[in-house]
Amino acid sequence: MTDFANRRQFMITAAAGAAALTPGPVRAIEPIERTAGHHFKFSLAAYSYRDLFGSGPGKLSLVDFIEDCAKFQLEGTELTSYYFPTPPTSDYLRQLKGECFRRGLDISGTAVGNEFCLPAGAERGRQIESVKQWIEWADLLDAPVIRIFAGKQQRGQSLGDAQQLAIEAIEQCCEYAGKYGVFLALENHGGITSHVDEMLTIVERVDSPWFGVNLDTGNFRTADPYEDLAKLAPYALNVQVKVTMHPAEKPSEPADFARLAEILKTSGYRGYVVLEYEDAGDPREQCPKYLDELRKAFG
Repeated sequence: MTDFANRRQFMITAAAGAAALTPGPVRAIEPIERTAGHHFKFSLAAYSYRDLFGSGPGKLSLVDFIEDCAKFQLEGTELTSYYFPTPPTSDYLRQLKGECFRRGLDISGTAVGNEFCLPAGAERGRQIESVKQWIEWADLLDAPVIRIFAGKQQRGQSLGDAQQLAIEAIEQCCEYAGKYGVFLALENHGGITSHVDEMLTIVERVDSPWFGVNLDTGNFRTADPYEDLAKLAPYALNVQVKVTMHPAEKPSEPADFARLAEILKTSGYRGYVVLEYEDAGDPREQCPKYLDELRKAFG
């Protein structure tokens, strides 16, 4: 048994003992264990090009996007699932992997859309199976992490019930992901993850070494989004940076990249910082500018 497995078993055993002595929920996941210090690499989310993809005249393909990532001197490219053929063939996935490798790019991750708060039934089963299918495709791409969602409360559903349904689906998918060596990263993406404490309720109860957080810097619409991001940062497996912040009851404002960098440095984050551009303007012109600002702030 590896040292990691020994530590994991010790944590589970210790948690079980604590549960017998102490009332209340037991934390299942601990902050990500990291090498001392911090280390950043940079990537761009294909979602940034969402209005440019398609099959019509002048529209771009994922290969065009990959080429832009190489021109922007990035280390990685994040290939959002929404822009793949349905379903993608194995040959297509291998082609994309080859296009990235020849350009010196990692596939830093991919991202799926899912709803895990649905009650038992056919649609919930389809949502879980879709994520499992993307785990297999991510493995073929050599994408180490998949961004997932929790979802939102359904009609007549309590917050606690919605959280439990999401936790159970995440754990089921994580068990499958572990067989392929793929991590699942839960994004703070509205619904039952709109507030950091509710997000942490889910994060701390999912029991899997293949689970963590996709930290999206622009998604908290709270009084102090930076403070909330700092609470989640120790669990981050992947980070998506937006160029605008949306504090509650205040006008939207430009993101403070230096402050975001300090949060991640303090947490010891080591991994990809992915620009996800959602603002106005041509992303092929805007993204290189903001990537340069990110490199400077995170340097």
